[in-house]
Amino acid sequence: MGTEVDSPQRTYRVRTYGCQMNVHDSERLAGLLEAAGYAAAPEGADADVVVLNTCAVRENADNRLYGNLGHLRPVKDAHPGMQIAVGGCLAQKDRGEIVRRAPWVDVVFGTHNVGSLPALLERARHNAEAQVEIAEALEVFPSTLPAKRDSAYAGWVSISVGCNNTCTFCIVPALRGKEKDRRPGEILAEVQALVDQGVLEVTLLGQNVNAYGVEFRDRGAFAGLLRATGAIEGLERVRFTSPHPREFTDDVIEAMAETPAVCPQLHMPLQSGSDEVLRRMRRGYRQERYLGIIDRVRAAMPDAAITTDVIVGFPGETEADFEQTLEVVRQARFAGAFTFQYSKRPGTPAAAMDGQLPKEVVQERYLRLTALQEDIGWAENRAQVGRTVELLAAAGEGSKDARTGRMSGRARDGRLVHFAGGDGVRPGDVVETVVTAAAPHHLIADGPLLSHRRTRAGDAHEAGTRPTTPGVLLGMPRVGAPA
Repeated sequence: MGTEVDSPQRTYRVRTYGCQMNVHDSERLAGLLEAAGYAAAPEGADADVVVLNTCAVRENADNRLYGNLGHLRPVKDAHPGMQIAVGGCLAQKDRGEIVRRAPWVDVVFGTHNVGSLPALLERARHNAEAQVEIAEALEVFPSTLPAKRDSAYAGWVSISVGCNNTCTFCIVPALRGKEKDRRPGEILAEVQALVDQGVLEVTLLGQNVNAYGVEFRDRGAFAGLLRATGAIEGLERVRFTSPHPREFTDDVIEAMAETPAVCPQLHMPLQSGSDEVLRRMRRGYRQERYLGIIDRVRAAMPDAAITTDVIVGFPGETEADFEQTLEVVRQARFAGAFTFQYSKRPGTPAAAMDGQLPKEVVQERYLRLTALQEDIGWAENRAQVGRTVELLAAAGEGSKDARTGRMSGRARDGRLVHFAGGDGVRPGDVVETVVTAAAPHHLIADGPLLSHRRTRAGDAHEAGTRPTTPGVLLGMPRVGAPA
């Protein structure tokens, strides 16, 4: 019986929706598919396998998924053998409903069994029928899976998955499960593997990143991890997201201030400035505690850029409640904010609460909040004019860069800066320049560069290579390894 040694390599494309955890999960999916023999589809070409990594948090997530699946149907009809897979949070929630509504889908997998994707694709092809496999608990920690990284210079490193909180507006704990923490040695080994390949910046990821250590009962684990990560030679920038105000402790502030590699940047979700709304949200802190954290961070790191999340129009929110949110925003003076109009998420306690607000009330409050934050963000950015900033040059951060002749990069505090690049500056290189102008959401540096440092990350980006991590399994035998 002959073998198909000359059959063309099957190609894949992963489309990602939602949060940073999903972006990082997609790197895992790409790594798994490449380890199974697939190749990334060239830009503009149809892929043999399209994977949609979905989000259940954003408004109209369901409509977006089924709309995209509808667009893919004629593409699949025109390409015999093409497969469509749906994973992520919406897959975990909707399960077999996806195949019922879109019978041309071949594979549905959830948040707990990302590693099953290649086998499910093979099984669907062999059996000529859809495969729906949703695990109720994490099968393997995602970081034990191979990853194909998107960036040559900055990498995500997951330190935990899941969440033990019970915020009434959030469906994430139901879809991602209880918090599971990785051992510090595994995390540091993954960071070291990225640094060895030229990566200059890592972002530590967790649904509730500063609760890290709860599973092995070490309340100081996150501060210790920040210090240990920052001590890795060659790693220039450490960031983390997203923390929760309830568990945010002073030892973390001290670790941030005392570890040079840890960036003076903090994303601290507020959600509401009203104590009554925070109680109904089950957030576990009140306005005074939140503002106290902001004050202590600023005392330790005066130049820290602090960003936040705010939900407008939570059930029962009064005008007085909303005014409290505006007051906290005025006092905190955030560098930026992700603002959301509350919308029902089926399966969350908030969806069944009394006091659901009319859309026009929520919209009017939302516009007032965004106008206030826009003014504050612009004022905070104008205060940066004249400052010298160190930028890690980036790819794809500036949509108008080609037209303006600029490049873009992130300052150490996370602010986006569009700068006059000069000859030979590549994504992954480090430059110093002076801020010359400000806008509400970015800075501009149009003067000459003060310095330009070529880096291994820049070399890798120029060569088109990206870091890969095979999966970190410290102290555990690999499948098939000799005993």
